[in-house]
Amino acid sequence: MRAGVIIAGGRSTRFGEQDKAVADLAGTPVVCRVADRLGQVVDELVVNCRPDQRGAIEEALRTVDPVPTVAEDPEPDRGPMAGLVTGLRAVDSEYAAAVACDMPFVDPGFLDYLFERAAGRDAAVPKPDEWVQPMQAVYRVEPTVAACTAALERGESRVVAPLATLEHVVVGPEGVREHATPATFENLNTRAEFEAAAERLHGE
Repeated sequence: MRAGVIIAGGRSTRFGEQDKAVADLAGTPVVCRVADRLGQVVDELVVNCRPDQRGAIEEALRTVDPVPTVAEDPEPDRGPMAGLVTGLRAVDSEYAAAVACDMPFVDPGFLDYLFERAAGRDAAVPKPDEWVQPMQAVYRVEPTVAACTAALERGESRVVAPLATLEHVVVGPEGVREHATPATFENLNTRAEFEAAAERLHGE
């Protein structure tokens, strides 16, 4: 069994008043575009969000298959690592792919490759350039929850912090180029970026 966890609990301050997770992208809420792609390679889907987002997210996801479980943050606004913990605790699989809700071009084939690389380890994390991408990675659920919980208790907020105690493989630039489309890590933060992405999608 494979799971997918979408992290959608951020405040997206650069986007404005509207919740970015359910914002329209070429006729479809952006969280649905992520869920549709992630759903191609997993058996179950979980969407992490704040309690005040739940109704809108459930409405946005009603046509997604598999139907996602919504996992509310018990303490909102603690950052993506806390959201990852909440999402992972809600899955029923040994491994889960974690993807941010603002990555609508996430490559299902690349996620499939990350699942393969993670087998027998605690995580497979891409590093397409000088920075790792912990919000498009595959994690073994139990050790990752433990590592993230310990990091949060230490006051760490960076999502990369738990990797120091996880047995993980880094997929470097060559592996990324071989298995991913260039847009897989593209995240949308502003309305202008949404508009540009919508034009690309309408042109496909």
